[in-house]
Order: sequence, then structure tokens, then C-alpha cells
Amino acid sequence: MTDKADQLRTLATERILIKDGAYGTQVQEFKLDEAGFRGGRAFMRDQKGNNDLLNLTRPEITSDICNRFVEAGADILATNTFNANRISQSDYGTEDMTAEINLAAAKLTREAADTASAKDGKPRFVAGAIGPTNKTLSLSPDVNDPGFREVDFDGVKQIYVEQIAALVDGGVDFILIETVFDTLNAKSAIMAALEEGERRGRVLPLMLSMTITDMAGRNLSGHSIEAFWAAVRHAKPLTVGLNCSFGADRLRPHMAALSAIADTLVMGYPNAGLPNELGEYDECADKTREKVGKWVEQGLVNIVGGCCGTTPDHIAALADLVNGKPPRAIPDPIDRTFLAGIEPMTLAA
Repeated sequence: MTDKADQLRTLATERILIKDGAYGTQVQEFKLDEAGFRGGRAFMRDQKGNNDLLNLTRPEITSDICNRFVEAGADILATNTFNANRISQSDYGTEDMTAEINLAAAKLTREAADTASAKDGKPRFVAGAIGPTNKTLSLSPDVNDPGFREVDFDGVKQIYVEQIAALVDGGVDFILIETVFDTLNAKSAIMAALEEGERRGRVLPLMLSMTITDMAGRNLSGHSIEAFWAAVRHAKPLTVGLNCSFGADRLRPHMAALSAIADTLVMGYPNAGLPNELGEYDECADKTREKVGKWVEQGLVNIVGGCCGTTPDHIAALADLVNGKPPRAIPDPIDRTFLAGIEPMTLAA
């Protein structure tokens, strides 16, 4: 994995790389009913909407989506595992299938990446996607009991250990902790990855991506861009970035803030604008290209891709956009340890 991290780091300082787009958007195109999600298997609960389960019940769909993004120009393919953890899968009664789902997803994505690379010699990478779960460590779900938590740190960490172990067994190159709305959830995932790496005697390279929930640039747990980076920098991630949120135009100032302080690769993959009243995304590929183009002009990114609502057409438009454009220059790391113990007035003077 370390060799792959070095390879990606080198490539991303030479050209802007392309990450894939949204799985959910593509799954919707298949118009699957309950039987379509089940794929002939028996389940105690309804499975319609359980996109992660398709890695097992309809693997050809996952492979087809991967291939579409490869053909569109993606250098990095994320696994179809955003909700493939015990907490999220418990909604469908499939929590005991978590490891199997992740293993299958990683193998399918690895096969798509390697097959494409064997044909054209172009390196492709696989990122094991880990979502935030539908629980939060930082906030209480009960307004009448602010101290209440549905989950605890060690429990969340353990569900991530299970997911990460299966993804690594399936052949992913990196662990992508994405759509971070609660920084503490992300830290539990980071610890899980570090501990799993120690058990295997190797480093599991991390890609971290925060999502903002207000126009001030904070996530749900209240962390600003700067606070988030301060909280996760110790993990030495291969990439850090932003995804989802409000679309590329509204995300740009926050991408600029992160780009200015992160001494590692920066990756951004926005939604295709904002959803309409039906929850659908109307922003066309050319419009997304235009908005992300401003990121590129400002030198904010090393890797770009798409989140909710983005299709292979969006990814192809981004690939065409960045062709020949220089990537962001990584700033030198700032060693602030010498500031410890110095009074603010001394610095001001």
C-alpha cells in the first residue's frame, strides 16, 4: 500500500487526478425494485435502497458502474461501501453480512481498476470508502438529554475495524474516510485504520474528506476547516479534502481555506449543485465543469471528482477540464511546536 501511496503522491504533483462520481446516482438508473435489490436471495426485511448489498446480490451492477467511471477518465475508484458498516446495515437487518459486502466490493473494484490498467498501462487506484454511519459521537439525538449518546467511541471504532479489515483483504490501496460530519466519528475511523495497519505490520494510507453543513464552513459537530485539519493532521493523511456539501461554487472558498493550510494532497468532490424539491440533482456536466474550473484556476486541488448527483458525464467533463492543467503546489509543513509556551503578547510584539 505504501508503494501505491508514493505512486499516487507523485502523479498528483504532476497532474490533477480524477476521482470517480456517485454510486447512488448510477444505481437509480437501473430502477431496481425490491426483487432487484434482493437478487434472488431471501431476507427478513426490505432491501430496496441498500446500495451496498448490490455488491453481493447484483455484482454486475457494481462492476458496470466502476467501468463507466473508468471509461470517463477516473484515476481513483472508490468502493460501493459508503453504508457498509454494522450500524448502517442494521437498518436492513444485514449487519452480519458487513464483512462479506466490503470484501466483495473491494474485489469488484480492484478487478475493474486492474483490468483497465492492463489494457492501457495507466495506473488506477482503489479507495475503500467508509461513510460516517447514521450515528454521531459528538451530539445527542435527544434534545431533552444532551449527554446521551447512542454509540460510544470504542464501539464505533470496532465497526470500522471490521469494515477496514474486509476492504484491505479485498485489495484496496487506500482507506477513504469521507463525508465527515462528526470529527469524532472520523477520529474513531482513523484509529481503527491505524490499529488495523499495526496488526498487519504495514501502513494503511488514509484519505480524509469533510462535509460542511453551513455556509460558515463548519461540519455538524461544529468544526471549521482549520479545526478539522488540526484534529486529523496527526494521522498524516495521503489526501485531505471536502465532498458533498452545497456544490462546487459554494464550496470554493472553503476549498481555498483548506488548500492554504494542508501540507498534503487536497481532493475535492462536490455534489452536482443543490437538490431540487424532489431531491434530484439538475446540474449538468458542463455547469459542474465550469464551477470546478475556478478551483483549477486558483490552484486549489490535486484531485477532483464528484459526489451526489454526478454521473460518468460529469467525470468525463472534469477529466477534460484538468487535462494539461497544473495541480496545486503542496505548501511546506509549518512546525508550530516552537510556539508552545510563548505568550500571545510576545508574539504580537
